Formats: sequence, C-alpha cells, structure tokens
Amino acid sequence: MKVLIVDDDALIREGLKILLEIEDDFQVVGTASNGHEALEMCRKEKPELVLMDIRMPVMDGVLGTKLIKSQFREIKIVILTTFKDDEYIKEALKSGAEGYILKNQPADSIIESLRTVGKGNIVLEREVANTLSSMLKESKKATPERLNISPREFEILKLVGEGLSNREIAESLNISEGTTRNYVTGLLEKLGFRDRTQLAIFFIRNCE
Repeated sequence: MKVLIVDDDALIREGLKILLEIEDDFQVVGTASNGHEALEMCRKEKPELVLMDIRMPVMDGVLGTKLIKSQFREIKIVILTTFKDDEYIKEALKSGAEGYILKNQPADSIIESLRTVGKGNIVLEREVANTLSSMLKESKKATPERLNISPREFEILKLVGEGLSNREIAESLNISEGTTRNYVTGLLEKLGFRDRTQLAIFFIRNCE
C-alpha cells in the first residue's frame, strides 16, 4: 500500500516513515508538513492512503482531507492526532476520512488500523468512537422511520457508525456474525451505499 505521511513535526514524520517501511505491505511514497503540500503530493505520487495530522500551519488536516477527497475519491485518509476534539472528529469524517486514531496508540495498533482501512473498513480509535457515540445519542434527526428501515436495522447502522466490526456488533446484540453481515448487506442495498465506510459516514452526517 502506497502511503503519504502528513505532519508538521519532522520527527513524527520520520518516525512514522521508519515504522511503516519496516512492514512488507507498506511503501511510503512521500511526506508533507501541511494539507496544501499533501494535496500536491497526492497529485504527484498518487498514494493509496494518507496518514493525516489535524492541526498544522498553512492548511490543517480537515481542509486538506476535504480537498484531497474532492479530487481523489479513491485515496483513503486516516486522521492521526493527539487531539480528541469533537468538532475536529465530526468535520474530518464529514470531509470523507476513513479513520480517526490517536498518536498515543502502540505502533502495532496504528499499523493494524491502516491495514483495516486498506481493506475498505472505517477505523475509529475507541475513545473517538465513544465521543461519536455520545454525539449520536444526543441526535434525534436520523430515525428508522425517516430512513425506511426497521428498528433492528437502525441499531446495526448506529453500531457501524460507532466503528464496530461485524464481530463486535454480533457480540453486542447477541446475534451471529453471519446475521450481522446480512443486516449490513441489506442496509447497503436499502440506503444505496457501496460499503460500510459510506454507511458510517452517512449516519454521522445525519446525526449532527
């Protein structure tokens, strides 16, 4: 997987580069210090995944994500930051980011998160998922009736929006993983989305 690392801290950029290049399935095609440089690098290097910091000079990670996604929908973006800021979380995901993880995670956890996103899933670090869960509980906009789905399907959709895997959803609702997979497939068909990442983003966007 071709990766672009974006962070205004040179030490962090180099550290992440070393971390990823140790792995056989990652190739770091470049680094950037802000969102503007990241956009230019995407045009030049065509990475498959961008590991994006949030707070940077010139152009922050939220705007950088929005601009990259508007021009390169196929590029996956994972927000990597030390900040647990509710508005940043919402705005980054609204802009199309596939993941939001914190820098204080162990190195192997960051690596696995990137692999998960590479397979087409959304990744939310547990503390971030809890923050989003609180946002969703406070919202009254998205309802089963409005979406024309059953209460159980809505429950599955909510858990997908919180970043849970099929296995975690199955355990949470005491149903089989196969049944969970069938529910997710049904939701994709009913709501007209391609994958669970789009399902999660849809739910977050409709629960502001």
